[in-house]
Amino acid sequence: MSKVVTLGEIMLRLSPEGCYRFVQVDNFNVIWGGGEANVAVSCANYGHDAYFVSKLPKHEIGQAAVNALSRYGVKTDHIARGGNRVGIYYCETGASMRPSKVIYDRAGSSIAEADPADFDFDAIMEGADWFHWSGITPAISDKAAELTRLACEAAKRHGVTVSVDLNFRKKLWTKEKAQSIMRPLMKYVDVCIGNEEDAELCLGFKPDADVEGGNTDAEGYKGIFEAMMKEFGFKYVVSTLRESFSATHNGWKAMIYNGKEFYQSKRYDINPIIDRVGGGDSFSGGLIHGLLTKPNQGEALEFAVAASALKHTIHGDFNLVSVEEVESLAGGNANGRVQR
Repeated sequence: MSKVVTLGEIMLRLSPEGCYRFVQVDNFNVIWGGGEANVAVSCANYGHDAYFVSKLPKHEIGQAAVNALSRYGVKTDHIARGGNRVGIYYCETGASMRPSKVIYDRAGSSIAEADPADFDFDAIMEGADWFHWSGITPAISDKAAELTRLACEAAKRHGVTVSVDLNFRKKLWTKEKAQSIMRPLMKYVDVCIGNEEDAELCLGFKPDADVEGGNTDAEGYKGIFEAMMKEFGFKYVVSTLRESFSATHNGWKAMIYNGKEFYQSKRYDINPIIDRVGGGDSFSGGLIHGLLTKPNQGEALEFAVAASALKHTIHGDFNLVSVEEVESLAGGNANGRVQR
C-alpha cells in the first residue's frame, strides 16, 4: 500500500459518559484524537503505512498519546518528544435539539511551541505518496503555521500529493487571520477538502447554495469549485454536505470536481448519531484511500462518504472500520443486520 504522512496535534479528549452534561459528572472518559491523527488512524486501518508527525512531551501522558496511535497501527517514528504539555479538549455530546459542545485547553502545547529543528521534513517525505494536513494545524500557533509551510515545501520537493481539509475553527483564529495564512499555502495543495463554511472563511469563496434551508444542489457548488480550481490550481475540489436536523440526526453526502467532471455521491440519513466528532476526518481518510486505490473519482468519493457515515456510529475520534465494512455500505448494504 501507500505511504501517507499527516501533520498535526493529537489531543486528550475528556468527555462525560453518554450524553451527560459537564456540570453533572464527577469523572470523564479519556479519548485520544485530533484532525490529522484521526486521518492517520483511518489510513492505517485501510492498510497504508500511515505516519503521524507531531511533538509530544516526554512524560507519561505524552507517551499515552503515542501508544494510542501505535495501538491502531499508526507509525510514530517522526513524533518529536519534548515541550511541556499535551493539548486538552472537553467534549459534551449533545442529543436531539441540544448541540454538542467543545471547550479547548490547548494553549502552549508541545506542537504549538515546536521549532523547525524538531523535524527533518525531507526525511519524513522520502518515499511518501500522500501528505495531509488541516486548517487546524496552522491555526494552533504561528510556529505551527511555519511547520505546515515547511512540510508542504518538502512534500512538493519529493513529488508527494498534498491534501488539505480546510477545517476553520473560530475558537482558534479569525477569518482574516485564517485567510492571510491559508491562501498562500494553497499553492502546495492538490486536493482541497472542505464544506461551504470552510471555503468562505478560510479562502473567501462562497457557494451559491442555501445550505441552512437544505437547498444543496450540486449546481450551486459547481461555479465555486471552478473558481477555486482556477485561482489555486487544485487537481480536485471536494465538499461535504451536512444537513443538521438535530444533534443526533444528519443527512450526509459529498461532491467532487476534477476540472472536467462533477460527481455527487449518494446521500446517507444518519440517525441516530453516536459521535460525530471526527466525521470530517474520517471522510478525508476515506478520500485519501479512495483516490489512491479506486479507478475513478466517483468510486473514491463513495468510499469516503460511506466511511464517514460509519464513523458517526462509533464512539471516540477514530474511525475504527475496515475497507470491507466501508465497501459493504458503499455497495448498498445498510440494513445493520447482525453479521453471523
